[in-house]
Amino acid sequence: MVYARAILGIAAIALLTQAGCGGSSSNETSVPGGADSDSVQVIKDWADDLRAGDISAAADHFEIPSVVQNGTPPILLANRNQVIQFNRSLPCGAELTKAEQRGRFTVATFRLTERPGPGKCGAGVGETAQTAFVIDDGHIRQWRRVALAPPGGAPPAPQGPVI
Repeated sequence: MVYARAILGIAAIALLTQAGCGGSSSNETSVPGGADSDSVQVIKDWADDLRAGDISAAADHFEIPSVVQNGTPPILLANRNQVIQFNRSLPCGAELTKAEQRGRFTVATFRLTERPGPGKCGAGVGETAQTAFVIDDGHIRQWRRVALAPPGGAPPAPQGPVI
């Protein structure tokens, strides 16, 4: 009986300690900028998968169809193979450093990194890039590269049609 009470007491203390310290899971993220936390998590997970060179996992974060725009007119990705090819075409990995809400877009700021797989980031390593995302139901519906905001300024709104 004393043994059972001791185990229950230890378990209760462990739960209270975790709750009191803001216990977190490996999926929880906190980046500055105040964007929607669910959208930030999708973006972070995508960037982490891409940075690790796991193109298939990175593609899993995209809704089909989705729209991408990387210095081009908007392109509709209508199937998984197109989504995989788009992710494969990105030569750099990326580490999410900031995420801000701009209407329905989450504008994410990344520090570029090398990543396993085709292409080399080269001189881009350590540089900053921004992408505007629309996240629906836990998936990337739009991925649009945007020009970097001037210091103290808001990132420009993405251009082109919205699906």
